Amino acid sequence: MGENIDTKIKQIEVKSDEVLRQALGEEGYQIVREKGTERAFTGKYWDEKATGLYRCSVCNNPLFSSETKYDSGSGWPSYWEPVEEDKVITETDKSHGMVRTEVLCSYCKAHLGHVFPDGPQPTGLRYCINSASLQLDQDAE
Repeated sequence: MGENIDTKIKQIEVKSDEVLRQALGEEGYQIVREKGTERAFTGKYWDEKATGLYRCSVCNNPLFSSETKYDSGSGWPSYWEPVEEDKVITETDKSHGMVRTEVLCSYCKAHLGHVFPDGPQPTGLRYCINSASLQLDQDAE
C-alpha cells in the first residue's frame, strides 16, 4: 500500500463538534472525542469482509487496510498493523483500573481504540478499533 496512500486521501478536514455529533450520533461522538468504547459485536465493521481502506471517521486519514484485518474473536475490528506507522499514535491509558495502550489518529487525535501484544505475526499486535472511529473506503484498494 505505502506511498500512494496520501495521494488517495479524499480530503483531510477535521469536522466541528456539531458536525461530528450529527454525522456520528451521540455514541460515535462519545467514542471519538470522549474516549468511549462501543459494546463488543455491535459496531458496523467488527465482522466486515469487504476489501478497502479504513479511514478515520473524523478526518479521513488512512489508518488500516483490509489486508491486515483479522478475526480476533474480540467483537471489534482488529488489525495487525496500520497502513503506515505514522498514521496512528499511542498513549498510555490508565482508566478503568488498568494500564492499556490507547490508539489515536495521528492527524486529528480521534480516539480509535487500543493496541494489545496478543495479535498474529508478523507484528504480534492486535489493534482493537471501534467501528465508530472508522469509515471503510472500498474504492481505495
